[in-house]
Amino acid sequence: MVALNKKSGALIWKSAIPGGEPAGYASAVVVQGAGQKQYVQCLSKGMVGVDAKTGKFLWRNKEVAKGPAQYFTPIARGEYVYAGALGVGGVLVRLKAGDGAAEQVYFTRGLPNGIGGAVVVGETIYGTEAGAKLVGADLVTGKVKWQDKSIGWASVAYADGHLYLHGINGELALVEASPEGYREKGRFTPPAQPKKKQAGPFPEGAFAYPVIANGRLYIRDLGTLWAFDIKSSRQ
Repeated sequence: MVALNKKSGALIWKSAIPGGEPAGYASAVVVQGAGQKQYVQCLSKGMVGVDAKTGKFLWRNKEVAKGPAQYFTPIARGEYVYAGALGVGGVLVRLKAGDGAAEQVYFTRGLPNGIGGAVVVGETIYGTEAGAKLVGADLVTGKVKWQDKSIGWASVAYADGHLYLHGINGELALVEASPEGYREKGRFTPPAQPKKKQAGPFPEGAFAYPVIANGRLYIRDLGTLWAFDIKSSRQ
């Protein structure tokens, strides 16, 4: 991993990750937990954390490497960091004060792990898992609160008390972000869907996260971009 000056591109530090593993398909995230700023990323052999100031390697969790590839961008909440092993389950680690290491809290099958990511709202994490179900689970314990087939495997974003889902099948769904149960507010399929080839058991598709900004919902799928006015519909 490297840190570069954002204006000049000059190298600030270079971190040699033990094992020399290549990157996965996930973004690095900034974590401010246990009194230390870290950069955390899912690489090909696991999730790692490095010191933000020096690049010093701090810790690794190998559970996320149990999936076929690393697509999941980690989620940080306080001293906790969550990531998914694609097609398997979810792992939570807790950062330790002092040495910057991390201890595993749980690794549980059936928790959010899909390419479309997950979100944390309050104490609950929401996202899709290998069985193409939307799952709501307690972040700290990993206990599943509810699950529903919804629209299947999907990318997820959160705004104004709701989950915005874009499924690999092309559908969109609006679901209340409630730990009490699955509460769907509506769904539809955007017009002029791009043509998709079959890739194994699933059709090809984009997993770009839905984006909500200035009262609009933006959805991207295989060279197609839709923008929907959602502000007026909520008034």
